Amino acid sequence: MNDSAITPPAHARGTAGFRRATGALFAAGLTTFMTLYCVQALLPAFSSDLHLSPATSSLTVSVSTAAMAIGVVPLTTLSDAWSRTGMMTVSLFAAAVLGIAAAFAPDFGVLLVIRVLQGLSLAGLQATAMSYLSEEVHRESLGQAMGLYVAGNGIGGMVGRLIADGLLEVTGSWRWALAGVGLLAAVFAVVFRLTVPTSVRFTRRDPNPRALVAGIGRAVPDSGLLRLYLIGFVAMAAFVTVYNYLGFRLIAPPFGLSQATAGLLFTAYLAGSFSSATAGRLVDRFGRPRVLLPALVIALAGLVLMLVPSLGAVIPGLVVFTVGFFAAHAVASGWVGGRSTALGAQGAAVYLFCYYIGSAVGGSAGGIAYSGDAWGGVTVYCAGLLAVALLSAVTLRKLRPAAVRPEKATAGKASPPLPPDPARQTAPAGPAESERPTEAGA
Repeated sequence: MNDSAITPPAHARGTAGFRRATGALFAAGLTTFMTLYCVQALLPAFSSDLHLSPATSSLTVSVSTAAMAIGVVPLTTLSDAWSRTGMMTVSLFAAAVLGIAAAFAPDFGVLLVIRVLQGLSLAGLQATAMSYLSEEVHRESLGQAMGLYVAGNGIGGMVGRLIADGLLEVTGSWRWALAGVGLLAAVFAVVFRLTVPTSVRFTRRDPNPRALVAGIGRAVPDSGLLRLYLIGFVAMAAFVTVYNYLGFRLIAPPFGLSQATAGLLFTAYLAGSFSSATAGRLVDRFGRPRVLLPALVIALAGLVLMLVPSLGAVIPGLVVFTVGFFAAHAVASGWVGGRSTALGAQGAAVYLFCYYIGSAVGGSAGGIAYSGDAWGGVTVYCAGLLAVALLSAVTLRKLRPAAVRPEKATAGKASPPLPPDPARQTAPAGPAESERPTEAGA
């Protein structure tokens, strides 16, 4: 009689399907950041073994994040035409195989090529994950699901760095470290494939470059989405800068830590993972505007605290900074996913493009700040970036819901539909978003 009679209900919090979906996407997010950022712990080893400058060795990070940013949009279209779970599965296994292959790279040039291919592989996962969750998870549980996915990213960033650092310490070889991370990525790829629920609410669409361009076109002029893209860009630039150069500060006086001891600070990622999951639950209860602004304030407070030249301030400051960043990213990414669906736009893909370009470009620019005035320069640079994010978040407090496009769910459109959202049915006459207790994606 209607679609609800033949389509299984979306996965709601507390159901087995919700646990499987969020668990599988948690493993996928973990694998992504583990693979992407494990090389940060190996930069000094690259410099020493391959006779590279620190800036050159850091290309192993920037080329993969840039490749991921570039690959997100076209791979989103391929996912629309093929399969959500199929795209994510191939992406994870390809990244794992390439990670193992990187251990056998004969020279730095080949290593960079492999890292580019890894970035493109992981783009397939990033281009698909948010769409999968938006389609398969009930709107009232979507915030928590998105938060858990971002939590996997955070733990993955920590695990990748710690494992690479530990294997380097034990074996003395960056090749063994890369191989170890690649093997672990393969294990998580298997876990994902065995646990992820099949897409039952996905509607396959034929590849349509014109629809892709139209979807991006609708994602760019919307002022709400533009501000969310900006938040993703500058927040990620600040985050990567802090983690790129804090180790250099801690190795030097007055701290004088060993490389292995300094690497232990990557465990701060764990706090960020918990904060992203918590932010998701708070969004479901209070709404996105009331969570995003405090998250950015927390990140800025942690950055300021790290200025104090004492481990008693730097360590908690890093934890606070990480908590704020991951909470803000969880909120912003979920907000983009829902609002772009209402507009029938490729907003999620554009957000991820800005987010990872922020990592590749903003993190490198942070090196200039560090060279100019050490940690003081990094602090000023990152504080400026977070100030931009805060200003954008303030303006979003009165953002009105996006008007639902009647044709957004028809074949060939860029974004998948969310389950019906009563809050958006009255969007033209409804209250501003900041006044509604729950925004399911508008």
